[in-house]
Amino acid sequence: MALFDTHAHYDDPQFDPDREELLAALPENGVGLVVNPGCDIPTSRQAVALAERYPHVYAAVGYHPENCGPYVPEELDILRALARHPKVVAIGEIGLDYYWEENPPRDFQQQVFRSQLQLAQELDLPVIVHDREAHGDSLAIIREFPAVRGVFHCFSGSAEMARELVKLGWMVSFTGVLTYKNARKALEAAAAVPLERLMIETDSPYMAPVPNRGKRNDSRNVAFICEKLAEVKGISPEECARITWENGKRFFRIP
Repeated sequence: MALFDTHAHYDDPQFDPDREELLAALPENGVGLVVNPGCDIPTSRQAVALAERYPHVYAAVGYHPENCGPYVPEELDILRALARHPKVVAIGEIGLDYYWEENPPRDFQQQVFRSQLQLAQELDLPVIVHDREAHGDSLAIIREFPAVRGVFHCFSGSAEMARELVKLGWMVSFTGVLTYKNARKALEAAAAVPLERLMIETDSPYMAPVPNRGKRNDSRNVAFICEKLAEVKGISPEECARITWENGKRFFRIP
């Protein structure tokens, strides 16, 4: 049973001590595919470099809303060039984050988000969207780009919002949050999404699932998320692994 971790940040400094060993060993630990999204220009370049080194690793490139402060429009050309790499499968991680007060101003985040959605449309690539405490604005902005398809990663919205995304042809992805005691909202949202629109991810090194909560997360923990999602959907973990594997490959157009 191979698993697809559709979102992990192996460029993160937390992986400096053992990145190479960890990534090399993923296939023998049941993880057959990983997508590593960038959060700015340097991490997008790192994501591409990792994808070049490991056949089972793919990259996405983009400016995360928390990191978009330095963004200038000329950098879209850098992202465009990176996105033409054969192992870049999406524009991401992009979106809106209204949680932290010290984040770039909301109107600037929205401007950067729109410019990257425009790039995705131009290049015919899907997008990986980060939406934290910005559900209304995130939905409104993606509706401005009906030709763009994407995934709301680490989904934190309501079941109703999840249904809206499905109507728009989007995917919804869940992390280890599904395994937490206070996960009622996430579980309701997962229950509301049809199986063919679901993906699973670790968002490593963050948010490790139970039983490893509080430790550094890595892709091997995607199995716990798969088990929990299978339970929610009333299917076997093997069936859940197969469906989310196929969904991820289809969404990212991985042959």
